[in-house]
Amino acid sequence: MAISADRAADKPGTTRLGIAGWMLFDWAAQPFFTVITTFIFGPYFVSRLTEDHAIGQAMWGYTLTISGIIIAILSPVLGSIADATGPRKPWIGFFAIIKIVSLAMLWFAAPGSPIIYAVIFMVLATVAAEFSIVFNDSMMTRLVDEKDIGRISNIAWGLGYLGGMIVLIAVVALLAGNPETGKTALGIDPLFGLDPAKGEDARITGPISALWYLVFIIPMFLFTPDATKATMSLAGATRTGLRELKGTLGELRQRRGILRFLIARMIFQDGVNGLLALGGTFAAAMFAWQTMELGIYGIILNVVAIGGCLYASKLDARLGSKTIVIASLVCLIIATLGIVSTGPGFTFFGLLPLPTDDSGGIFGTAAEKAYIVYGLLVGIAFGPVQASSRSYLARSVSLDEAGRYFGLYALSGRATSFLAPASVATITLMTGSARIGMMALVVFLVLGFLILLRTPYPANAGHTKAAASWGRDGSEE
Repeated sequence: MAISADRAADKPGTTRLGIAGWMLFDWAAQPFFTVITTFIFGPYFVSRLTEDHAIGQAMWGYTLTISGIIIAILSPVLGSIADATGPRKPWIGFFAIIKIVSLAMLWFAAPGSPIIYAVIFMVLATVAAEFSIVFNDSMMTRLVDEKDIGRISNIAWGLGYLGGMIVLIAVVALLAGNPETGKTALGIDPLFGLDPAKGEDARITGPISALWYLVFIIPMFLFTPDATKATMSLAGATRTGLRELKGTLGELRQRRGILRFLIARMIFQDGVNGLLALGGTFAAAMFAWQTMELGIYGIILNVVAIGGCLYASKLDARLGSKTIVIASLVCLIIATLGIVSTGPGFTFFGLLPLPTDDSGGIFGTAAEKAYIVYGLLVGIAFGPVQASSRSYLARSVSLDEAGRYFGLYALSGRATSFLAPASVATITLMTGSARIGMMALVVFLVLGFLILLRTPYPANAGHTKAAASWGRDGSEE
């Protein structure tokens, strides 16, 4: 696709420092997903804020469901508004305030406190985090040439995992005390006198993630160029945004490739989101893992994820974004089947018995080690499947429509995102088995995979409007 002359003129000159500032957004944002949603606060929510782990998992699932519904309704509207108003940074700043305050308030989610407070602030933080991503992602087409999109997207995602891992290591090494010994992984007392018996080692991750986000989004605000054409007021932009959203949805009837891609992504991303949000809580309930074990598990996954993203950044340019997404989904399907088929003394749904002896120390049973192996597959794939999906769409839309289509992209990641956690939560409550509930995630991953197989790449293939915007060889006209 080639940007037309007037669109190219609107593309600001971007220095390496500006691109680095944009990439640091992922570094700043990821600890929320790594430490809060997946490995520390989420499992704490399930295991410590309720007495029944099945009910805790259901409550956590419904918390994600509420967040997903709000995001699904508003994200495409906000994307269209972004195209109309121009600059993205004011929106990112607005939602940063909500996210930072909400994360700081998680400190007060102590055992025995009303769980509704934790639910409210998790919903606010999740919604603010996802809306910020809409505006950040839509900046990418203005900053990076088409040929570099896949590489930059994957590297940025890898940086995000590195940032999340650093925070996770700090929690495990310095803050999370073993409930039996009271010592951290380094054998020292938790800093700041944190008491693991009161869940303070998990609750502190809220303020830490807030501070990390505050510090590391500053380079993006200082160095990354933003769109400069603020053509209308917020009220006018809202009306225009809603009108353009309606037009974009109608336009999708002619852009069947993009529609198919968004549907596939909507379904498989539900499974990915559910796996990331519920995999740690599932392990916490099954193996009684505490903050230290969950943190080390998360570190292992993030080390693998960083390598996966860096390797995928090279393969994306060589093989194409679709190939990376397909391969990643295959890994995730295998990993999810392995995770839900493993329990104390068995894997593969009992077809392969495992020794029940505990060798002592971290991950002392054979079942725990098998769970780690399946987790490695998740680590390899869950970064590239998201980063290359982002570059898949970026290669399929033109510059001036990036905001509204990345709004729909966010919608595709959240429109039915409540279905995966809601399905897991509901099936878990109906059967009393978290294992059976988690099987719902496999359905989402497989169905999305099958739809994506028949999706063209780029997704705008054959569409004359998009073809006029970008050349076949990816060079600008």
